[in-house]
Amino acid sequence: MEARVNKADWVEEALGLLAEFGVDGVKVEPLARRLSVTKGGFYWHFKDRPELLVEMLETWRSGRIGAIRRHARDAGKSPQERIEGLVRLYIENVNPKGVAIELAIRDWARRDEQAAEAVADVDATRLELVAALFRELGLEAEAAQARAFLMYSFLFGQVLVILRSGEDDRRRLVGDCVRTLLA
Repeated sequence: MEARVNKADWVEEALGLLAEFGVDGVKVEPLARRLSVTKGGFYWHFKDRPELLVEMLETWRSGRIGAIRRHARDAGKSPQERIEGLVRLYIENVNPKGVAIELAIRDWARRDEQAAEAVADVDATRLELVAALFRELGLEAEAAQARAFLMYSFLFGQVLVILRSGEDDRRRLVGDCVRTLLA
């Protein structure tokens, strides 16, 4: 007897395949094998592979937007504390699978309009929420947008940099960068 696999299980496993093999590696048969079920179960939840791909994008989009909204709007904390919380979220709690999914979706977005739209929505929301925090700190709108862009680029770009000097040096550099952003 097969284990019960719900729609969210299919999407989560598909995101894992995406992270490993890119969008071309997201196929029904490998998904079914990974979930130890027949591919017939897939068609109970999805009409076809394109429907799964749309669901994957929506799951990623809502998850990324929800995460930053929770931290950016953390009641009872100052704008600076919320910015520092976002930095911790993206630097101290790096999830290698999450980074791989983010990179795979961005690669997919280079050649697919729906994926590009999902990435654009996530980027716009992230930038606006961070810019709002900088406006709360007293920056003018244009300066807040520039600072948000710089912070966003820093947070995502630093994950890609391999430092030979190690994690202690990374933490020191990150701290210096955050102090510069908040200055």
